[in-house]
Amino acid sequence: MEYPIFRIRDLALEDRPREKGLRQGLNGLSNTELLAILIGTGTKKQSALDLARLLLQKAGNDLHHLGKLTLPELEKISGIGEVKAIRIQACFELSRRRKATPPAIKPKIRCSQDAWKLLEGSLSDLQHEEFWILLLNRSNQIIDQIRISQGGISGTVTDVRLILNAAVEKLASGIILAHNHPSGNLSPSDADLKITKKIKEAASMLDLSLLDHLILSDQGYLSMADDNLMP
Repeated sequence: MEYPIFRIRDLALEDRPREKGLRQGLNGLSNTELLAILIGTGTKKQSALDLARLLLQKAGNDLHHLGKLTLPELEKISGIGEVKAIRIQACFELSRRRKATPPAIKPKIRCSQDAWKLLEGSLSDLQHEEFWILLLNRSNQIIDQIRISQGGISGTVTDVRLILNAAVEKLASGIILAHNHPSGNLSPSDADLKITKKIKEAASMLDLSLLDHLILSDQGYLSMADDNLMP
């Protein structure tokens, strides 16, 4: 008699580790459930959760010991083949590398020149206009820099919704706007001033601070905040 292969998707929806992790967050899952996600499928007689329990039992319920098991040792466990064993080892190897790697130091924006230096490489020497944003945390450290739009020689369309969506998605506290003038003229146009005001008003509704709007060209840059041009 052939037994069906037990798979995670064969469990009740509320009992599936992956779906449970999506609902509650991975930190709400047990070690067994996390291992079951790595294992993925079971065997003809055991589910992925059963295999995960067996793995932990063989390791004495000690994750440190489990992480030290070699590929042959893992493959000796019934139901754990080469593919599953490599997945498990890869997970522990990533964890070891993370511990050994110091966290990257995020650049901090202290003045308009700091922002200009970050953006100069992306916006200098372009023959068309582009609109970029810098997203900052509460300590004015860079979370991300994003190109919002690309246009022609004399302008580019800026969608306020894209800017706010990016800021909310990245959990930013502050925003710096930037675009270039291929003509070399650093003076803000009426359209530049209007879009700055529009973005600032929309951002304030979400408790986001619009800190500055830079205009870059091959002549240098202009900071609306430095020149008291911010709305």
